[in-house]
Amino acid sequence: MEASYLVVARFAKPHGLKGEAIVFVHTDRPEEVFIAGRELVPVDRAGRPTGPALTIERARAYHRRWLLKFRGIEERTPLESWGPVALGLAGELAPPADGSLAAHEMPGCVVFSRGARVGTVTSLIPVPGGALLAVDVEGREVLVPFRPPILVRVDRDRREIEIDPPAGLLDL
Repeated sequence: MEASYLVVARFAKPHGLKGEAIVFVHTDRPEEVFIAGRELVPVDRAGRPTGPALTIERARAYHRRWLLKFRGIEERTPLESWGPVALGLAGELAPPADGSLAAHEMPGCVVFSRGARVGTVTSLIPVPGGALLAVDVEGREVLVPFRPPILVRVDRDRREIEIDPPAGLLDL
């Protein structure tokens, strides 16, 4: 069976000329994850590897994101073709805390609002300042901010997410 990886970052863009990458953080412990010598693996939405492992050479916080320098990438050019690559870590972290899900666990979760079923999560979309849940609501995609006060509760065992959207959000 192929290993599944926990998504801990998403590539945003190259930074500078010497091969550094800006990443959006998808872990609440970036200082433990982004350390020299750690290997991150490009993964798909299900957490399956899509390329060879990348070894972190150095890392530092950069505004609300992180700058990572990978061993063997010495210039900007290789990074320019990456696109929105998710970076995963194999089973070295504790599972997410109660009341949370890893990004690759969200597709398929049922979304409720005020006790009524709204739809099913298709993906989690990282955006500056947070993330959006893409929810299939009767065949159309609705984007819901994935943060309080809209996010009320996450039930990992039942694979349910409860939201309290402002009036009209689900009608967009």
